[in-house]
Amino acid sequence: MGDLTRESDRLIREARIVRDDNRAGGRHRRVASIGEGSAKVKRDHLKKKLRNVAIALFALWVGMGVLGLIIDGLGFAGVMALVVASVVAVAVLGNYPRLKTPKLPEINKGNVQQMVSRTELWLEAQRPALPPPAVTLVDQIGVQLDGLGYQLDGLDQNHPKAREVRSLVGEQLPQMVESYRKIPAHLRTEKRGGSTPDEQLTDSLSRISGEIDSITRQLAEGSLDDLAIKHRYLDYKFGEGAETSPQLEHKP
Repeated sequence: MGDLTRESDRLIREARIVRDDNRAGGRHRRVASIGEGSAKVKRDHLKKKLRNVAIALFALWVGMGVLGLIIDGLGFAGVMALVVASVVAVAVLGNYPRLKTPKLPEINKGNVQQMVSRTELWLEAQRPALPPPAVTLVDQIGVQLDGLGYQLDGLDQNHPKAREVRSLVGEQLPQMVESYRKIPAHLRTEKRGGSTPDEQLTDSLSRISGEIDSITRQLAEGSLDDLAIKHRYLDYKFGEGAETSPQLEHKP
């Protein structure tokens, strides 16, 4: 009787999860990348699997071809064995190795750009456990991390801003989300200290989003200034400034 009761409770919980997921627009089933960094990691992983499949098929067909020459033909059984082996190779190598979600201690390793991509990939895996407002912010942060990644290209790893990004994106952001995930689901909507854990998470993600935007703007200041200078120069040389320039005035 106890086993039946526990099984019944489990089914009810799963039904509620499905119901809540449908009400939220199926957000738990979302698999789209939140940013280009994580999407690139997935593409690179897929390319490796396709490469492994191609190598395995090449080895199989060449090996069986050589064997056929040695024994003067494979015969029907040999051809069927080759087909079956090819199908098995595609099935196995097409599914393995699976792309692993980075562990929390692994996120902040490597250079700062790699860290940003790993953070995106890790955040994607956490979305199903987050409340809808937080999911929206995570998607927004993914786009912001892409912009930040471009600004970090070529930046010295010991640059103060690189260290700031490593602390904010590689440590504070994932640790904050992980702390939320450790809270039992039924406690996440209970107020404590004037706000619920859901609200605290959303507010914290909003603050982090603002900080990422601020850092990106600071890193982009040099490029923005350079573009403005080039624009003013071209305007002076070929635009309205050129029309009033003494060198271009008509002399009788």
